[in-house]
Amino acid sequence: MPRYFVTLIVAVALFMETMDSTVIATSLPAIAADLGEDPIALKLALTSYLLSLAVFIPISGWMADKFGARTVFRAAIVVFTLGSAACGFAQGLADFVLFRVIQGMGGAMMVPVGRLVILRSVPKSELISALAWLTIPALMGPVIGPPLGGFITTFISWRWIFWINIPVGILGVFLATRYIADIREEGLPPLDLKGFVLSGIGLAGLAFGITTIGQGLFPGWLVVTLLVAGAVGCFLYIRHARTAPAPLLDLNLLKVDTFYASVVGGFLYRIGVGAMPFLLPLFFQLGFGMTPFQSGLLTLASAVGAVAMKTTAAPILRRFGFRRVLMTNAVVSCLFIAAIALFTAATPHVVILAVLLTGGFFKSLQFTSINSIAYADIEPRAMSRATSFASVAQQLSLSAGVAIGALVLEIQRVGRHEVSVEAGDFPLAFVVVAVIAASSAFIFARLPKDAGSSLSARASTVGAEDQAPPPEIEKVS
Repeated sequence: MPRYFVTLIVAVALFMETMDSTVIATSLPAIAADLGEDPIALKLALTSYLLSLAVFIPISGWMADKFGARTVFRAAIVVFTLGSAACGFAQGLADFVLFRVIQGMGGAMMVPVGRLVILRSVPKSELISALAWLTIPALMGPVIGPPLGGFITTFISWRWIFWINIPVGILGVFLATRYIADIREEGLPPLDLKGFVLSGIGLAGLAFGITTIGQGLFPGWLVVTLLVAGAVGCFLYIRHARTAPAPLLDLNLLKVDTFYASVVGGFLYRIGVGAMPFLLPLFFQLGFGMTPFQSGLLTLASAVGAVAMKTTAAPILRRFGFRRVLMTNAVVSCLFIAAIALFTAATPHVVILAVLLTGGFFKSLQFTSINSIAYADIEPRAMSRATSFASVAQQLSLSAGVAIGALVLEIQRVGRHEVSVEAGDFPLAFVVVAVIAASSAFIFARLPKDAGSSLSARASTVGAEDQAPPPEIEKVS
């Protein structure tokens, strides 16, 4: 089985999911006009998708272990594609939101299970390179989505934003059936139903509440209620997980130093990166008067930087080690985020491109390092629980990044006669999210010097484990 071809299949599915979650933002006004709805009300389509992700991601690992990774991954692509096709036929707000929830169910299973397929199919010595490829679509989707959505909406129809996923989904099902092994676990414990309910309430409340902060979607009291309900749900889940024999989200995984650093440090870092797809297009369009297409072309530079990183991540990590790279690169990459605050309408586009291109390289390196080290010391049987846990943390952190960026913009408008966002409102937002993201360096500093050595160390000779899949794969594939 060609390992990197498996990675490519998963990467395409991840790109489809990440791009779809951002492409709709550019097209909301056109969709609202066509459906006869208020654009503000239609933002429910965005939040309902995130809500669906928050509820169903925790169960993805158990589903993959129970029914087989290939079966669940393939079914997730089908559900996502059907939900996407249905969105293109929506005639009103209610059915559009419903179809977005269905899309979210597919996306919630597709991404973490796809990552699990890679973790169980690729030897640890090759994991950095494999996850480097997987990082690219995660960074490209948010920057390609807005200009692509604007182009399709302007020159074709917003409905094709969703219909273009149909051939990609069909191809994904075919390739998954042909090349992905149906990996599953034996002796699986029963599903933690109580944990599923509590985590669903907690994560959905937090994700929905965080996403709506500063967006004007709901009254302030309702946003606070959602956040409180989410916090209570998470608290009750934590109490449950301490005594449950097989909790859905295993908090004991945080006792593993490398996993803890990846989840907690990654959470802080992704707040800064998660705010970029929200802040950059607004900054360029509202601050500099660019069209959506122009701003999209500029932000595309960060995706190009991410592609340039894919061949250098493994050598860099082998040369300097995870701890040093994570600490140093957290600060360096965040300096490029903060540098955006210095942009003005007179800044040459070549300078903007250079900053975004270089920043994209360092952000992609950080993502690859964070994603790789998460699984350096995780036992094979715990991989599915680890991917679910890490995916939940990633989703919440990206939502938090958007919320914090929006909140900083909102605070600066308080007491001002002019209610519209101005160019001068953005520099502080970029600095705030950059500082939060850079603070992740303190978490990474707690790692042992040899952290992740099982991934970054290069053996003097290539052993048998580098020539064949791991034993647990051979038994079940």
